[in-house]
Amino acid sequence: MKEVGMVFNTGAALLDAIVLAVVNRDPEGTYGYKITQEVRQVIEISESTLYPVLRRLQKDECLITYDLEFSGRNRRYYKITEKGRAQLSMYTGEWYTYAGKLNRIFTGEAFTSPDVPNNVSEEKAV
Repeated sequence: MKEVGMVFNTGAALLDAIVLAVVNRDPEGTYGYKITQEVRQVIEISESTLYPVLRRLQKDECLITYDLEFSGRNRRYYKITEKGRAQLSMYTGEWYTYAGKLNRIFTGEAFTSPDVPNNVSEEKAV
């Protein structure tokens, strides 16, 4: 059975966070194709979408690049910087806050405030 893609859009900030998290896993850095494969385990993304994200993160000084020879070719590696780690930390905190709020909505917990009863009905006009 073919896996169905996610119905939610992935915005630029979430893409940045995902890429930074993947690159951060390898202290020596990792290369573009491997990043694409790891990100694809979570969301559907094309290389034509991923490489502009990598360039933007490099421009924003969150990633640095270096080239190493591999099988007679140069392979570009991406490594997270201190600024990138700080950005990832901020994204991670924001994600947990956001996900927690969404979870409370999906489970109904967001509507169980002690100040507002669960079964509040609208007042009828007189």
